[in-house]
Amino acid sequence: MLSSDHSSVVAINLFVALLCGCVVIGHLLEENRWMNESITALVIGLCTGAVILLTTGGQSSHLLVFSEDLFFIYLLPPIIFNAGFQVKKKQFFRNFMTIMLFGAVGTLISFGIISVGAMHFFKKMNIGDLTIGDYLAIGAIFSATDSVCTLQVLNQDETPLLYSLVFGEGVVNDAASVVLFNAIQSFDLSQFDSTVALHYVGNFLYLFILSTLLGVLAGLLSAYIIKKLYFGRHSTDREVALMMLMAYLSYMLAELFAFSAILTVFFCGIVMSHYTWHNVTESSRVTTKHAFATASFVAEIFIFLYVGMDALDIEKWNVISDSLGKLAWVSGILLGLILIGRAAFVFPLSFISNLTKKASHEKIHFKQQVTIWWAGLMRGAVSMALAYNQFTSLGHTQMRGNAMMITSTISVVLFSTVVFGLLTKPLVRILLPSPKHLTRMLSSEPSTPQSFFVPLFGNENGSEADQSNQNVRRPNSLRMLLTTPSRTVHYYWRKFDDGFMRPVFGGRGFVPFIPGSPTERNDHQWE
Repeated sequence: MLSSDHSSVVAINLFVALLCGCVVIGHLLEENRWMNESITALVIGLCTGAVILLTTGGQSSHLLVFSEDLFFIYLLPPIIFNAGFQVKKKQFFRNFMTIMLFGAVGTLISFGIISVGAMHFFKKMNIGDLTIGDYLAIGAIFSATDSVCTLQVLNQDETPLLYSLVFGEGVVNDAASVVLFNAIQSFDLSQFDSTVALHYVGNFLYLFILSTLLGVLAGLLSAYIIKKLYFGRHSTDREVALMMLMAYLSYMLAELFAFSAILTVFFCGIVMSHYTWHNVTESSRVTTKHAFATASFVAEIFIFLYVGMDALDIEKWNVISDSLGKLAWVSGILLGLILIGRAAFVFPLSFISNLTKKASHEKIHFKQQVTIWWAGLMRGAVSMALAYNQFTSLGHTQMRGNAMMITSTISVVLFSTVVFGLLTKPLVRILLPSPKHLTRMLSSEPSTPQSFFVPLFGNENGSEADQSNQNVRRPNSLRMLLTTPSRTVHYYWRKFDDGFMRPVFGGRGFVPFIPGSPTERNDHQWE
């Protein structure tokens, strides 16, 4: 027992040391034209896995045992919550319908193409015993995008439309893929027909709506409690603790009710940054903003580091060691289906979206469409976690078909992240040339740790939580802009928000002055 505890402590020490190494090396490579932190963490993970494999005589490449529960319950919530907390809400909701087109409808199209393609090719290749449920799961697994590399390169101020579309679609896409995956596992697929397909779509929309509402309610509840009780009079720690716990509670409630926890915690983050964040004291605002960003950053490094180490898991490779050529074909087919499935919805849906836009600057031009297409080609940790859930038992598998799909997923994730990731910066610079682009990237000094799973989410005057970082007062000009008599959804929402929501739940300009509570006029002083 003692030796077991000792080995666990050693493993944790080494893993934490590797996390520190990823932070330092990522910082040193910050200005590199080709590399980014996701690739850096993957490469460090691969090197570490190789060293462990050699020192253990080919027995293992792991310091810690991977678990999809670890990923979905502990690592994913802070990443997605911080995405919602830091997002530029105005841009996100202005393009909400286009984002939903790409994120929800696009995911369904990609899911269908990948599932049908995998069924067509893999049955002929005789890679193992895969059921109809496995083929549908493959569609959901490889529909989950990872827009990391593209988001790192795009600049919110130079390309606000493109950035909001890539970011928004990435979050909605992950949620949609997980909802699809869960639906596949919960249905009886032995009698699959058009009725079951309609049931899928109905269940998908049902979970989507309920998950969103749960996140909004959790955010509003936290705002109301903090506004009414004024924790800051006695302890700012209680304010920070309540925000963190309410955010995590929303995620776990969604898991409990079998909703999409990703959507729930994302919209909880949006609501908290709009209402709750303005109800806490100035010191709590600083603390929450940096605490959420830091937790997200560490979780992201952890995921990519482990994915790199897991790529060398000798047990899975042993099962298919006599079929490496077939593995290359399977991985190549999956990459081809990803390319086709992505193109099949990005360009047609962009055309449909452009039909609804009158102004030229609101339309998605061809070079932007190519960037959006490229942004979703990479696969990451969500695909890995879903593949483990479908094809392994406690991280292990002895079935040939399952081992083939796990190793293929690892190959696709590594290839798309490293190869496509290395090409992202030069590609975006060719498609979206800007004389200021390189200068602004090198001169910007972020106030929070740079995220590479959902990077740059409003670090520059975008989110409610970041607007108070600016020394220039913006509320007056923004209020003039937003209250112009344009008959838009945003105009009516602002009227409803100012007339009912903010007086009840608090928010910018609607928090009464109480000793120890935040005041609007001091918002710009906490930087």
